[in-house]
Amino acid sequence: MIYLKTPEEIAILKKSNRLVGKTLAEVAKAIEIGVTTLELDKIAEDFIRANGATPGFLGYNGFPNTLCISVNEQVVHGIPSKYTLKDGDIVSVDCGTIIDGFYGDSAFTFCVGNVDEKTQKLLKTTREALYKGIEMAIHGNRIGDVGYAIQHHCEAVGFSVVREMVGHGVGRNMHEAPEVPNYGKRGQGILLKEGMTIAIEPMINMGNKGIVFEKDGWTVRTIDRKPSAHFEHTIAIHKGEAEILSSFDYVDEVLSHKS
Repeated sequence: MIYLKTPEEIAILKKSNRLVGKTLAEVAKAIEIGVTTLELDKIAEDFIRANGATPGFLGYNGFPNTLCISVNEQVVHGIPSKYTLKDGDIVSVDCGTIIDGFYGDSAFTFCVGNVDEKTQKLLKTTREALYKGIEMAIHGNRIGDVGYAIQHHCEAVGFSVVREMVGHGVGRNMHEAPEVPNYGKRGQGILLKEGMTIAIEPMINMGNKGIVFEKDGWTVRTIDRKPSAHFEHTIAIHKGEAEILSSFDYVDEVLSHKS
């Protein structure tokens, strides 16, 4: 069942999602060569709790950490570890929070040190595709319009769209209906209605669209071990343009001072 949110509920969702954006910015400050992904996870958990919220991923279906951290060929759901970030890595950080019973959910892929041009293009294209999808996420359009916009933007420059992992509704549960694929046909799929809140999250591979699940039961990586990028916003559907409830502004501010 798809739950339409009231303006009051959307306001709480925005509060939760903005905290995710601020948490990602705290993580961004610490991303550098030599840092472990487990250290990044602790920064996030401490910051979320210090702001009176609960980590949304910790314990979710048994997930052991606050962040999903996926490096290079890992697509999503990587488990923080003693892995040390290296020059040229890319690292996708997916974060969730709970405030007053409502979830926040957003993700950003970062560069570590000097990343090659083709990989930088993958990140740029994936982030652009997220906003192309958001542009189509308005009352009266369909889920397929969102997926088509993302797919077309990425495949036009030779990248591929992961099929098995998709976006989703967000609310009192982390994953609600509807599913939001990053591919599709215009005019197809579930009708978007005002009050729907969804996470749009392109997962885009440099090479083959195929993925495999690692033995840890969580980590998803590309089948050809080429890099993958992941950007995500939670949004609210309106009759005009969508309202982005999460934010990259805090991260962009941090990165502007690091460059």
